[in-house]
Amino acid sequence: MWFTQLRFNARDTHLPADTPVTMPLVTSPEQNVSEIEIEQAIRTGIERYFDDCRARVPAFIDRHFHYPGAIATNRMALGWDMLRAPVNLLWAPVYALACLVKILTRKRTGLMWPHGLANRVPAGFTTRVQQHISHLILVDLLNNGQEGQLLESYLVKALEAVYAHHTHEPVDHQQFSKLIEPLVADALSQYRVTRTASADITNSISCTVLGAFAFQKFTPGGIGLGVVLASMLAKTLAARDFILGETIGSWYYSWLPPEPSLATTVSVMVAVMASLAAFAALSGVIFDPVQAAVGLHRRRLHKLLNHLQRDVSLSTQSSFRPKDQFVARILDTFDMVKSGLL
Repeated sequence: MWFTQLRFNARDTHLPADTPVTMPLVTSPEQNVSEIEIEQAIRTGIERYFDDCRARVPAFIDRHFHYPGAIATNRMALGWDMLRAPVNLLWAPVYALACLVKILTRKRTGLMWPHGLANRVPAGFTTRVQQHISHLILVDLLNNGQEGQLLESYLVKALEAVYAHHTHEPVDHQQFSKLIEPLVADALSQYRVTRTASADITNSISCTVLGAFAFQKFTPGGIGLGVVLASMLAKTLAARDFILGETIGSWYYSWLPPEPSLATTVSVMVAVMASLAAFAALSGVIFDPVQAAVGLHRRRLHKLLNHLQRDVSLSTQSSFRPKDQFVARILDTFDMVKSGLL
């Protein structure tokens, strides 16, 4: 565990100041700080910190995901995010596949090269909304509006309480930030991925509702909706050019609908998916309060904190891997199957 590497600046010891504490430092009885005491202090500090973070979750959600905060949060999408969002949605299946490869090849010596290759696949463009939410989580939730790492101060206080019984020397805590910051950065990166996945799931639900009410068709995604609209466009164009007139042509093609050309189908699909992606960039204004009301934001943030606590305690790599993106890919696959592309 990483806390066995903590340094102790006991003035009267014969060890250098940077010697890792991997066993009890035996000096005088009143200055002996055992490894067990250090480990217990670290655990106590970590538990107190994450308990306080969890206590801040309801207020954080009310402030940023309910109205009027949801409007301010998603207002960042206006601008270049309208272009980044479509690219991210198209790239999301590639990143989901890379994540699946990383999970399947982890700790397998013969498959290190695909693991390393998948590890270099980017998650896509970071949108302004994603950056804003990551900053809010880091500053408001994890650090309670304070400068620097709040977790570090919890650990220092816990250690100082132990050291106070043995020595008046200050605790050396310079490496706390080096150990904590990469874990927090990776966890926030994974949280940003959930925003893209949530937008994709939102698109699938929106397409299903739109297809059911507007066209009386089952359209579980942008592809399915594009196929329906392409068929309608082909029918309209064929009826307009029908030799006996448009009215008879509409009746005729309602019984014998024409097949849309590949170019028409692809063009309509691209237009539909681009429109949906642009809508998704701003859909948080509608769906963030909905997700907050049904508890999705709360569960997601608690899951982030639970995994982060585990990683900090056990010095493991970031274990926060939300399943949202895989749910979104399952819906995309079902959409392609329903549309006849798979």
